[in-house]
Amino acid sequence: MEQQWKKSLYVYVDQLNKGRVAPGAEPRHTSIRDPRFLDEQRARSRRIAQWYSRRGITPLRGETGVRTLRTVKQNPAEVVADVALHSAFYYEKGGMTHREDVVESERLTFVREKGGWEIVNVERRVPERSGVHKVVEKDPALRLSEWGEALPDPRPSQPLLNRRVLKGASGAREVRYRREEAAAYADLWWKEGNPEFEIFEVDCTNYVSQCLFAGGAPINYTGKRETGWWYKGYNGAQEWWSFSWAVSDSLKRYLSGSRGSGLRAEIVERPEQLELGDIIQYDWDGNGHYQHSTIVTAFDAGGLPLVNARTVSSRHRFWDYKDSYAWTDRTAYRFFHINDYL
Repeated sequence: MEQQWKKSLYVYVDQLNKGRVAPGAEPRHTSIRDPRFLDEQRARSRRIAQWYSRRGITPLRGETGVRTLRTVKQNPAEVVADVALHSAFYYEKGGMTHREDVVESERLTFVREKGGWEIVNVERRVPERSGVHKVVEKDPALRLSEWGEALPDPRPSQPLLNRRVLKGASGAREVRYRREEAAAYADLWWKEGNPEFEIFEVDCTNYVSQCLFAGGAPINYTGKRETGWWYKGYNGAQEWWSFSWAVSDSLKRYLSGSRGSGLRAEIVERPEQLELGDIIQYDWDGNGHYQHSTIVTAFDAGGLPLVNARTVSSRHRFWDYKDSYAWTDRTAYRFFHINDYL
């Protein structure tokens, strides 16, 4: 029975893959019988086609892999399965070929019909719109990756300190922010997340903070979650981190604040003003509350930023996120240029 419903899954994945390369084209074959989803996809396809045109890109090809994370329900007439979709999208702009990667999770409901299995419901997770929650609350040994594997415990620690930033008892000295190292860390851990750190269900800002730290940003350890910018790891069964380390809106407030030393940033007006290792934050509803954080890791042929993120794991994604299911026409952005010296 499993192989039969999975045939329908592979038809669905092929349709998604082709729709990314040729948005707006009606598929010849579909296994979907979810009218709400089909209507949403038609509207989305029109928007994506217009987005490609405004960006001046030519889609080349797509590669989408699927993995079943867990089967929630299975009987001879119905299957409900959680799946992860890893999409690699290749496009051309200004004579350069670019590749972006996105890993998204969905819950699909398959129903057996006379002619085979059909997908009658598609539920998409949009965790970029959610608050911070741990993957598990009590047993860190049960932490799971995007692909469903168990992750090792994060190492218990003293407050995380950047030894190359500190200088003896006299306190911190000003250091250069190593943008290339921040971007390299982002490219290394975009998909699964570094297991030496706690991994959250909404992991974007935790990941961005790790990238900043990898670039040499100095920790501001206060021991109070409402202040500073710090990560301590586990102390017994309790994890310790500042809100600014793991919560997008809190990081926004921290970067916006004025300090004489430590992690500092300047708000700029346009994405073209950003460099490697800089930060973009997203307010999906335009209400002043920022829910998502990304880090600049590359640039397209036109000099516009490409970003990495976690939660919905993304590598070299176009900065405006208009292909995200979290995006709305009310979305506001905040661009942070991290100071060259901290």
